[in-house]
Amino acid sequence: MPTFFLMGFRMVILVASKLWEFFCCLIRKNCRKIIQYQTVKYDISPLCPISRHKLQLVKRKTMILDLDETLVHSQHVGKMRPNRPSTPPDFVLKITIDGLPERFYVYKRPHVDFFLNVVSQWYDLVVFTASMEIYGSPVVERLDNGRGILNRRYYRQHCKPDSGYYAKDLSAVNSDLSSIFIVDNSPSAYRLYPDNGIPILSWMSDASDINLLSLLPFLDALRFTSDVRSVLRRNSYTVSWKKKSIGHITPLKT
Repeated sequence: MPTFFLMGFRMVILVASKLWEFFCCLIRKNCRKIIQYQTVKYDISPLCPISRHKLQLVKRKTMILDLDETLVHSQHVGKMRPNRPSTPPDFVLKITIDGLPERFYVYKRPHVDFFLNVVSQWYDLVVFTASMEIYGSPVVERLDNGRGILNRRYYRQHCKPDSGYYAKDLSAVNSDLSSIFIVDNSPSAYRLYPDNGIPILSWMSDASDINLLSLLPFLDALRFTSDVRSVLRRNSYTVSWKKKSIGHITPLKT
């Protein structure tokens, strides 16, 4: 009889723990949605006639965006049965690599959808990732979400091998370096074009991150310049990142 009650007690504890886990997961998911879509916006006002005229005098520019740790973060799911992630992913990517099925939990950086909507009005957008196309392409498709703003894409095969690293050749995207720049969390990715890069802090899981929103005022102003390099080489934020990256080259994403 005591054994029967002990088994029953263990069953009750197990069911209660599962319900608690589900409840906590639901709370985290809803909190993340609230933070992701909170009304922290960049006010886009119509340009005055003078600003509109100035913008017409310069060429529309190309903005290159890195993928992993810049716009999204992905967790590769191993062959062993994985534990349920503490925070539900925005989507699960299932692909086959070398004949083996692979899964990735993909999380979108906070405010990325709003960010892409805004900057697509200012620039021609390009995604350039050092990841393999079989992974990068479906992730970008989910980010684009049928909007047709991320149609130009470059992957690992478009990078230049450089001492065991993948360097991104910006001139392959646009030979006019005065009107092209990249936003990337790895300064080593664009070290061949140091005056064409805007660094951004790597993102993994911080739901309160606002780095994409913080870039918008600067990007709004950058479109008015005739040569982006004249601004980026003097930008204090960019210069500080360049100093940090000297002599410290980290490998890009796989």
